[in-house]
Amino acid sequence: MSGDADLSEQPVNDKRQFIAALDVGTTTLRCVIVDSNGDTVSTYSVPTKLIHPQVGYAEIPHEDLWKDTVFVIKSAIEKANLTPSEIKTLGITTQRATFITWDRESGIPYHNFITWKDIRCNELVKLWNRSFMFRSFKSVAYTLYLCTRNPRYLAGSSIKFTSSHTTMRLLYMLDNIPAMRKNIKNLMFGTVDTWLLYKLTAGRQYVTDYGNATSTGLVDPFEMDWSTIMHKILNIPRHIYPEIVANDYDLGYTEENVFGVRIKIGSLMADAQTSMIGTCCYSDDILKLTMGTGTFLNIITPKLHPGVTGIYPVVYYKLEDKLCYMAEAACNDTGTVITWALKSGLCENPAETANMASSVTNNDGVYFIPAFSGLGPPIYDEKAASGFFGIKPTTRREHMVRAILESIVFRIMLQYGTLRNDLDNEINTIYVDGGVSKNNFICQLLADMTGIVVERAISSEMSVLGAAYIAGLNTGIWKSREELSKMRRVDCIFRPTEDKNVRSAHFREFDTWQKVIERFKGWYP
Repeated sequence: MSGDADLSEQPVNDKRQFIAALDVGTTTLRCVIVDSNGDTVSTYSVPTKLIHPQVGYAEIPHEDLWKDTVFVIKSAIEKANLTPSEIKTLGITTQRATFITWDRESGIPYHNFITWKDIRCNELVKLWNRSFMFRSFKSVAYTLYLCTRNPRYLAGSSIKFTSSHTTMRLLYMLDNIPAMRKNIKNLMFGTVDTWLLYKLTAGRQYVTDYGNATSTGLVDPFEMDWSTIMHKILNIPRHIYPEIVANDYDLGYTEENVFGVRIKIGSLMADAQTSMIGTCCYSDDILKLTMGTGTFLNIITPKLHPGVTGIYPVVYYKLEDKLCYMAEAACNDTGTVITWALKSGLCENPAETANMASSVTNNDGVYFIPAFSGLGPPIYDEKAASGFFGIKPTTRREHMVRAILESIVFRIMLQYGTLRNDLDNEINTIYVDGGVSKNNFICQLLADMTGIVVERAISSEMSVLGAAYIAGLNTGIWKSREELSKMRRVDCIFRPTEDKNVRSAHFREFDTWQKVIERFKGWYP
């Protein structure tokens, strides 16, 4: 295994305090050492071992994840010329809705991590969405909404199971691994954060935070607890779940034999939420876009927003007994599309795609539909196919690459439109981060089409920085969010074009692209 080699080590000042921040993503497992000035001292990463035992399966081997986690933390500390005893605290941020189950007595998992991209439960999803029991549940909920106008019942009436949430994937595993049902009394469930904390503390801590929990689809967001009604319908006992705790909860220390010393665990938080923290999103006029493997659109809401159009309500954070909410919309295929273009030979490296796209004045009538994981809300078609449309003798690689980059922005625009229609927030700025945010063509097109200034931070990996910030706040390295805001560094600002003709041309392409989508819907049986 090899780590990043492009970040030079910085001289250590004895007056500084140091935080190790771990980020377990879908494609990369990374540890960053951050000092009390908010500067990155070192970083080390390895690819997340993602395996596909069958078509539609996407798993992470649990033994590899544990070994790689310990390895990258130790390597980042060593690269910073520090010792584990000099690490003040450890912050942890992880991908969401990826889960594992294990036996309470033996500690042995029943299966690998089943990731949020796994679609083995698709048939089960269809079965439950069509079932008489579930349709009756939704009808009763809607009737109660008409009588009471309670938004909780409106949300219940519009529930739709998908493979991206944990619910159906967990039910699938319970139905297909007999030992899980047989030993249900000792069954333990955890998302990546819960399992890593459990391992790091030798089983002393069995918890998750509100952000991770509400992202699974297993929690009643109005009760802020594991859903009683839903679990009765699905026959999943609530006792298998960890305790849900605030983001300033005392998580204890790592077991001494892991790093040779006990390290204080300062934070445990979901990646989209820590990404918000890392970019200092503290007001509801900022739209946050994390463009990584997928794209997540997040915005703060003053209260819990019941999603009925594909916007999902989750908890941003709970600190000092205060719950802060955010609404989320997602596009599954972003970085995956760039990776495919690279592997297929359309480009030699992701960095050149922006220049390739800008080297031609238009897409030459070529359009791309990014649907490797189907098309989620507001389209809702898991049978949709990916592909190019309109290729002709004049088409060059540059046109195809431009069509791919445009498709990423067009897909985001569908969700952006849903957000604007569903929420009252007046959006003044868009913050972007994640690997794909480094693409200038995408950022400028996004600014032009939304008519809103797009700001890109110097660091594209805000999730890991946010984990460091929360850990630092919880251990007294920093005193307030205002102190963190002063450390925010902007790399580039993309201002929307004032040329109405350019905007009109973009929206004509967007309209045509939406027509092309109809050709790719329902392709797979």
